[in-house]
Amino acid sequence: MGNYRAIVHMDLDTFFVSCERLLDSRLNGKPILIGGTSDRGVVASCSYEARKYGVHSAMPMKMAKARCPEAIVIKGNSANYSKYSKLVTEIIAESAPVYEKTSIDEFFIDLTGMDRFFGCMQYAGEVRDRILRETGLPISFGLSENKTVSKIATGEAKPNNKINVNYGYEKAFLAPLSIRKIPAVGLKTYQTLCGLGIRKINTLQEMPVELMEHTFGKLGKSIWKKAQGIDPSPVVQYNERKSISTERTFDKDTIAIQRVKAILFAMAENLTFQLRRANKVCACVTVKVRYSDFQTKTLQKTIPYTAADHEIVPIALALFDQIYTRRVRIRLIGVRLSHLVTGNHQMSLFQEDSKLSDLYQAMDRIRIRYGDRSVMRALGMDARTISRSNPFNGEPPLLLANRRV
Repeated sequence: MGNYRAIVHMDLDTFFVSCERLLDSRLNGKPILIGGTSDRGVVASCSYEARKYGVHSAMPMKMAKARCPEAIVIKGNSANYSKYSKLVTEIIAESAPVYEKTSIDEFFIDLTGMDRFFGCMQYAGEVRDRILRETGLPISFGLSENKTVSKIATGEAKPNNKINVNYGYEKAFLAPLSIRKIPAVGLKTYQTLCGLGIRKINTLQEMPVELMEHTFGKLGKSIWKKAQGIDPSPVVQYNERKSISTERTFDKDTIAIQRVKAILFAMAENLTFQLRRANKVCACVTVKVRYSDFQTKTLQKTIPYTAADHEIVPIALALFDQIYTRRVRIRLIGVRLSHLVTGNHQMSLFQEDSKLSDLYQAMDRIRIRYGDRSVMRALGMDARTISRSNPFNGEPPLLLANRRV
């Protein structure tokens, strides 16, 4: 027993496919494509049987069906996937002293110090067995001294298996693997490294860190450290209240409810953009109203994981309609999106047609380049007009009270 960490990375295997197979056992062993079902759709996930034909996520559905004509195509159901994700999260929360949920199907667990009571590998295996037994979902894990090596080990363990990389063997474990396995290496970085003649991690391990830093800057140094099996980053305890929120206080209390709802619309729309920009999805929407007498009401609703305007904004407006019951002047309104995890891109691929996803991407690119308010829907425009020219029948403009991300 040494003074080193024990970090587990757990990842549900082809999670969306596994959920569909739980609901319909006839799908077992067959090639499955999940995503937009039209030819303009995109593959969000696919089974191992489909991958044999060269199919992969983010591939156009038309191309995937051409490569694997026998595949069964299913439109994604985020409500079902959210439900199963929460079941797994509950089991891990009960079993792990510290855990971090990084996406709807991926977790880090810190078991440091637990080997004095029982072996960490044995304990992680028992947690995995419990998940398999209670949810029916296959799950793989890697155990090592740090997050990077454990995540890579999980990838090598799949499907439905486990790998333990003993302390001191991190570098040897990584050496024969492709540099594409390093989490920080995207397609563009991979292509640049290949251009330098670097395809395996062992080549990267033997390079001077200065060369990587000169070529890629800080990213190069980070990649070099990961290639050496070095990653001191901690497991950050997951908290479902982690949120992004906005509140606005009126300089003068108002009963212009349609205008208030326009502002609420704009706030919710902007928050969903912030989610997508951070590659996050949320599973809870909360609306807050403070009246002129300072009485404050909040109402929240749990939803399937999403970062789509057309799903989040109507819920925020509906919550406002439920909460605004006193018909008195309003001093403050607020919106909060919580239960955040990574996964916006994958969830957006469930669209029946890629047009809506393309629209969001186009709007987001404009916002990133020209500012958050550079493009917005017509109803949200009312909020911008209010804050600038103040058509509130003589009422003063809005003040941004608080925004935190």
